[in-house]
Amino acid sequence: MKLYDLGPSGNCYKVRLFAALANIDLELIAVDFLNGEHKRPPLSELNPLRQLPILDDAGHVVRDSQAILVYLAGAYGGLAWWPDNPRGQAEIVQWLSFTANEIQHSLNAARLVQKFGYPLDKAAALEKSPAVLKLLDDHLQRYDWLAIDRPTIADCAVYPYVVLAPEGGVDITPYSHVARWMASIESLTGYLKP
Repeated sequence: MKLYDLGPSGNCYKVRLFAALANIDLELIAVDFLNGEHKRPPLSELNPLRQLPILDDAGHVVRDSQAILVYLAGAYGGLAWWPDNPRGQAEIVQWLSFTANEIQHSLNAARLVQKFGYPLDKAAALEKSPAVLKLLDDHLQRYDWLAIDRPTIADCAVYPYVVLAPEGGVDITPYSHVARWMASIESLTGYLKP
């Protein structure tokens, strides 16, 4: 199973992190992002959006990091990571959406500007970040994990951009419950550093 990968990408990291935690073997294919390899065939044929990561499981191609997490958990991770009931799945998907929206437009956007020079509004991203982190911290004050009282792909989806937030100038130190949750993830067997 191949993962077309970019080392500094938080979206690629979340897939690598989950695979490491769930003991799923991936063949990492480094993509020359700066030279636009992802925008040309054959990668542009695998993902017409011309984005990373891309998973190729014996010809079954999945694009988008959230979709890849769901696919890997369902196909290889077992019920521990992706439950077989709609209530648990909905809890997880709420956090996948939180990652793709609230985190994407705050913590991640600030990092993309500061670390990679993306033409985004860093001031707006920094302004949104404390509210996003407070929501996360408030949730983690009541719960040990994001969904269904155990580690799931929800945690793998949210964690990368929280741990990488300082690379965008976002201070995560005031959020003690977030810090405890991050330490819990980092203590899991198979944990992979960003």
